[in-house]
Amino acid sequence: MFEHSTKIRVRYGETDQMGYMYYGNYAEFYEVGRVEMLRSLGLTYSGMEQSGIKMPVLELNCKYLKPALYDEEITVKVVMDKMPGIRIHFRYELYNEKQELINRGETLLVFVNMQSNRPCLPPQDFLDRLKPFFE
Repeated sequence: MFEHSTKIRVRYGETDQMGYMYYGNYAEFYEVGRVEMLRSLGLTYSGMEQSGIKMPVLELNCKYLKPALYDEEITVKVVMDKMPGIRIHFRYELYNEKQELINRGETLLVFVNMQSNRPCLPPQDFLDRLKPFFE
């Protein structure tokens, strides 16, 4: 299992009139969490795209437990439970500054060869960097 956490502050423009983070912005927090998780492994989305692989989202699931509030620092915990194949699954847990669980989510992405536009296996370098966490 591989886990990574990053912190993001809720900005004013991400909130509604109640001062709650707008529901559609949670997916953006998930994406920041994924990007930072990859970066922690020494990988980037842009590097993957330069190698000819893209990773579109196939599914998104989001459960709102408590609101994220304006100017609150949110911890985004991303968990990968198993080694990816053609698909890669991420789980998310968002915590407020009191360390209360406020949101749970999941995404399922697929690795796609940009030339053929067909699903493919992840790059070997990606798998090699993940392998120690799943042994």
